[in-house]
Amino acid sequence: MNLLILGGTGFIGPHLVREAVARGHRVTTFTRGRRDADLPAGVTRLVGDRNGQLDALRGKRWDAVIDDSATNPDWVRQSIAVLSGNVGQYLFTSSTGVYYPYLRRGLDENDPVRTVQQDEKDGSETYGVQKSNCEKQVMDAFGAGGIVVRPTYIVGPGDTTDRFPYWPVRLAKGGETLAPGRAEDPVQIVDVRDLVAFMVKLVEDRRGGIYNAAGPREVLTFGTFLREATRAIGSNATFTWIPDHAFLKAHGIQGAVPWIMLEGNNEGHTSIRNAKAVAAGLRFRPLAETVRDTLAWWPTVPEARRTAPRFAISPENEAKALADWKAR
Repeated sequence: MNLLILGGTGFIGPHLVREAVARGHRVTTFTRGRRDADLPAGVTRLVGDRNGQLDALRGKRWDAVIDDSATNPDWVRQSIAVLSGNVGQYLFTSSTGVYYPYLRRGLDENDPVRTVQQDEKDGSETYGVQKSNCEKQVMDAFGAGGIVVRPTYIVGPGDTTDRFPYWPVRLAKGGETLAPGRAEDPVQIVDVRDLVAFMVKLVEDRRGGIYNAAGPREVLTFGTFLREATRAIGSNATFTWIPDHAFLKAHGIQGAVPWIMLEGNNEGHTSIRNAKAVAAGLRFRPLAETVRDTLAWWPTVPEARRTAPRFAISPENEAKALADWKAR
């Protein structure tokens, strides 16, 4: 197939390009050209801007476009205006964030999502509404040729955030480790490599519709996650569980991906159903592989980032919280 990827130099993009090329497809990327990426030879690179500078896309045809760089519905609208009639399928990379507020567990693709914001001060709602309106643009314009993939937290090598890398790095240090929440709390992630393989397969299979890319296949608890991650890297970490949400909030700990504080608007955040995506070909590699590969990749990131990571729990904060918890 002849594929256009809107993006290609962030987190998902390089994995997506490499996956598509490895499966024999011709790939063109469209980016602002501000970041380089280690992409396979033969990839055509177009330069422009989603915000109105789309001339590089005009007059060209592709079998499908995969959009992994938009949160602004107007960007999607402009891209569709240029590409409509010149691509057969449009896959939009959305987010399970469209289900916010997650007021119950077990949400799936049939549940309604908000397209109008009700609380302008709620950043999570802002993000979800923007993504849902992007989805609407795609599905309205392409109908059966429209595909929406809603990933949960995306993890693995190349992560541009410091959210998930916290755990492989922290567990590798070993010793007493703060475990926030409850061991039975459900958690969800998707390895970026499994995500992009699924996205390319959807296009290859000429599927349409909406799919939740939330893993693993079966329910994963936070306790099981920590045990498997510890075993995967041969860590000697031991865990002190702190289930008291009020205590954690007072110590500035409200999440440590994949763990999320499950209450209020986030009650169902990590219980998204994935049966439709699994039936369409979404597969999940072993958690141990994701943890080991993330830890092996971490030393390759810039030193400035490694020495001052934006981890959810700093060593100082962890030590203080553990001491205060024991003092209680």
